Amino acid sequence: MVNMIKQIFGKLPRKPSSKSSSSDSLSDGVIGRSAPGRKDGFIGSAAAPQSGLVNGVVVLAASYEPLPSFRDVPSSEKPFLFLRKLGMCSVVFDFSDPTKNSREKEVKRQMLLELVDYVSTATNKFSEAAMQDATKMVAANIFRTLSYSTGGEGIKVVEGVEAEEDEPAMEPAWPHLQIVYEFFLRFVASSETDAKIAKRYVDHSFILRLLDLCDSEDPREREYLKTILHRLYGKFMVHRPFIRKAINNIFYRFIFETEKHNGIAELLEILGSIINGFALPLKEEHKLFLVRALIPLHKPKCLALYHQQLSYCITQFVEKDNKLADTVIRGLLKYWPLTNSSKEVMFLGELEEILEFTQEPEFQRCMVPLFQQVARCLKSSHFQVAERSLFLWNNDHLRNLITQNRKVILPLIFPALEKNMRGHWNQAVQGLTLNVRKLFLDSDQDFFNQCSVKFQENEAKEMESQAKRELLWKRLEDIAASKAVSNEAVLVSRKVSSLSMTAFSPRATVGS
Repeated sequence: MVNMIKQIFGKLPRKPSSKSSSSDSLSDGVIGRSAPGRKDGFIGSAAAPQSGLVNGVVVLAASYEPLPSFRDVPSSEKPFLFLRKLGMCSVVFDFSDPTKNSREKEVKRQMLLELVDYVSTATNKFSEAAMQDATKMVAANIFRTLSYSTGGEGIKVVEGVEAEEDEPAMEPAWPHLQIVYEFFLRFVASSETDAKIAKRYVDHSFILRLLDLCDSEDPREREYLKTILHRLYGKFMVHRPFIRKAINNIFYRFIFETEKHNGIAELLEILGSIINGFALPLKEEHKLFLVRALIPLHKPKCLALYHQQLSYCITQFVEKDNKLADTVIRGLLKYWPLTNSSKEVMFLGELEEILEFTQEPEFQRCMVPLFQQVARCLKSSHFQVAERSLFLWNNDHLRNLITQNRKVILPLIFPALEKNMRGHWNQAVQGLTLNVRKLFLDSDQDFFNQCSVKFQENEAKEMESQAKRELLWKRLEDIAASKAVSNEAVLVSRKVSSLSMTAFSPRATVGS
């Protein structure tokens, strides 16, 4: 009876143990096992090899073996091989340790080079799956948290000069990143990439993350991003307004919040090319961009790092629409530096470029505040500022504008010219001042003499005012001395007090 019961229970299915279950599961799903459509010795799938993340770095769960070359497979199998290689290249390696996974890193590098070559020589339209996997591979490799050598976001700047002790943080993964960027650049530029389909994957989120990477300290990466973003702007017309708006937002944050960003020069280079293609008449949106973003970019202390590109963008606007000259010049005057001589020299250079495209009606609208500022620069004790402002008269177009409007301009700058002639410490400035003075004298001697007489009269009044001030102080000192022995308070009459306040008010000393 007992034996019969044992036989019955022996025929029932046995519950597998956890050990045997785990073993069976691994044997069924082992990565190295050949599957239909794969060749022995290769990991063959459109998806990346199975892997896990440890501290943000992908760790492979199986050996990372090369796939066959595109040359070794028939043309019909190349699209599928392309997907498999994209999947393999989506694995990211840790470059903080150069000795770690060195063989796998070289395998990936060779596959990336093959992908670049394949995209460059493609003769058939890329499928939607290929576009999706291509953007996924690029995103997996390039989108990451940026590192900064300064311990914070952006560059350290002292008086507009990058701090010498801080070397830019060069990206350790550049051996792979460079090829990924090259692949994406050629993929976007390829005529086999259909923009109507690709825009589903190169979307607003993707573009924003690309723009975030422009803050990288590695200049090699920023150069690639500049070229790629320019290509994206050209290929994806539907994204153009969004790209412009996103760059605007970066500028706003830089100007009004952080004043720290490594890629302002590169973004301005992209915009310089975009502005060059603006159709006429200019849209109101573009004029607002000029007023709200480009002109305020003169404010940050680190202007020297991107001034050349900014000046080009500003000049492009004035060249396209001369009527904007007045707006731009008044904007420059608003942000004119007070204590930074190197920025003043840059402003004067940009001012000359703008005036080169300025016509007389616009020039006349802004010439009074403009030459009030030029007069302050003419008498600057910093010889480079004074010299650069005097160089404005070397420009034929500007010299003609000044000559035609000399009745307004000469009285504004005559005191500065006379004071330079009498006492500027730099001989070169004195020589240039003499040349400018001679130009005015030759163009209208009578009016020049009138200005000279007026200057002498004002100078005599200033000397008289100075004498009165000294007399007032002498009277106050005498009264104070006579009251000092008795410790009696010194009482100043209302008339004397008001005269003293007037003598030392800012308005009273403007001409001094």
